[in-house]
Amino acid sequence: MSQQVAACPNCGAHIEFQWSSAVQTVCSYCKSILVRHDVDLKRVGVVADLPRTSSPIQIATEGVHANRPFVVLGRIVYEYELGGWNEWHLVFNDGVSGWLSDAQAEYAVSFLTPLPGALPAAAEIRPGQSFQWNRVGYKVTSLTHARYRGVEGELPFEYWDKAELLMADLRSSDSRFATIDYSEEPALLFLGAAVEFEDLQLKNLRRIEGWS
Repeated sequence: MSQQVAACPNCGAHIEFQWSSAVQTVCSYCKSILVRHDVDLKRVGVVADLPRTSSPIQIATEGVHANRPFVVLGRIVYEYELGGWNEWHLVFNDGVSGWLSDAQAEYAVSFLTPLPGALPAAAEIRPGQSFQWNRVGYKVTSLTHARYRGVEGELPFEYWDKAELLMADLRSSDSRFATIDYSEEPALLFLGAAVEFEDLQLKNLRRIEGWS
């Protein structure tokens, strides 16, 4: 991953991008949300204090998925009526961007998957509906109305001014899953699969008292 360096337009702090394709980052000193346009940085907001997390994963955690090493470079935090979860932005050693969903000790890795056709509209999607993508059949299992709580680290797109959003989760007969993210227009599709924590071979984890 090639690095690029800039100065925070708010406080002047040294900003070093670990991933050359990063569009957004957060200044670790003043917590400004910074969006990159070529080599220029624009301050678009400030990160509020993020809710406490029991996850051992953190920025700079490293791991392996499908025999491909990755590093955690960013995070989006969501809350909903039953709790909250983290979406960790992964960058693999070949430069590919992915996501590690971390919800109450359940983990899944997914990738943004462009489609030639349109996804179902938010007003039309219902539990039980079936769809087929990449020759795999999926069924809608749940709809979640979530609240965006904040970001940290590097992200592949601008993501800082969200409020409430809808996520549709789908499952296949062979345990693969899909998520339709209605926070963007048009909606985004992520395809992936559940993973076991141990299989990710994670290192550089956050130390948590009583956890090993």
